[in-house]
Amino acid sequence: MSSEEIGPLNEYQIAAQTGAAFRVKKGQTIRVVDVEGEQVADLVCFARQDTKEYLSSGRSIDYNEKLNLSTGDILYSNRSNPMLAITRDEVGKHDFLFAPCSQEMFRLTYNTTGPHPNCLDNLAHSLITFGIRNHQIPTAFNIFMNVTITADGRVSVKTPLSTAGDFIDLRSEMDLIVGVSACSAGRCNNFNCTPIRVEIYRKDISG
Repeated sequence: MSSEEIGPLNEYQIAAQTGAAFRVKKGQTIRVVDVEGEQVADLVCFARQDTKEYLSSGRSIDYNEKLNLSTGDILYSNRSNPMLAITRDEVGKHDFLFAPCSQEMFRLTYNTTGPHPNCLDNLAHSLITFGIRNHQIPTAFNIFMNVTITADGRVSVKTPLSTAGDFIDLRSEMDLIVGVSACSAGRCNNFNCTPIRVEIYRKDISG
């Protein structure tokens, strides 16, 4: 009987516009599930042995030589070490360019004057348990986020391609501390922010 058949070791139900953080051991699989469809999940991670090592957008794009990362690709740390391997991807369109949405982003982009739920705060509030603070949070792997780049280099956020129940599996290549936020920016989620579920499996379940 496979680990998938007996269910996940741990499961995290992340309500709309909130976040969660947890430990993952090397070799375990993180499954991120879009519960209702068209919802982005911001994921960041840090090496458990030294949180100064963290997920790097720049190095991951550099070493994979492409912007659209999917099945078979590796996500690298700022020290060029593999952190996560994408072993199964039901959607195939994610973003690794945009920083987590923040209070400042809502102010500068949308002229929002009052407090607004945002991924940076969601991640920071969850990761503080592990001693990781706001200023340490890097550009997230924005799972299910649908971004297009025009011929003149402009970026445009489109409706996610994910439908209810779609998921991505990421195998941990080292012991990690992982943070996930159910994105709070309406335009990223077809203006309907909904939950994300994270399941942790004992091993690689791609096969």
